[in-house]
Amino acid sequence: MRHRFLRPVLLAATAALALSACATATPYGPAGVGSRYGYSDQRVDADRYRINFAGNSVTSREQVEMALLLRAAEVTLESGGDWFSTVQRDTERNVRYQSTYDPWYGGMYGPYWGPSWRYYRAGYWSPWGWGGPYGYGGYGGDLREIDRYEATAEIIVGRGPKPAGDVNAFDAREVVQNIGPRLPRPTPPA
Repeated sequence: MRHRFLRPVLLAATAALALSACATATPYGPAGVGSRYGYSDQRVDADRYRINFAGNSVTSREQVEMALLLRAAEVTLESGGDWFSTVQRDTERNVRYQSTYDPWYGGMYGPYWGPSWRYYRAGYWSPWGWGGPYGYGGYGGDLREIDRYEATAEIIVGRGPKPAGDVNAFDAREVVQNIGPRLPRPTPPA
């Protein structure tokens, strides 16, 4: 009897810890040893660089694209440039689905409290929910879509005044000034 109660409590505690561990957006910083999320850059030619920023599942597409532009501006200034132009730019959306089991709703270990529904699926009644005992929604579960964005750009660094009329050209100092304060930074270790 004690194990019937202990298992759902442990599952709930594990889920809460997992959610709290990644409940913040990717801070602006280099991808590296502890995480694959953050920025990376590589020099391709004398004035050409490939910049990348990967965000976790809590980081919005807008934040990922702003971080990419900020890193491009920093690389431009570090290399002695004044402006940069994006030659190629792409944002990729990675989607995965996560199903979770709700032990308090009822199911294979017995109903704790919850109605005993029967759902209609593909021409027959299923006592386990949508998709049968091991499919979507079985045993009072839930299916979530998890998005993660990664942006990549190839830039050319330029010196002097920014070319007028080039919609892909950015003043590096203005980008740092306007976007820099809007992105979350890593918290210093305690």
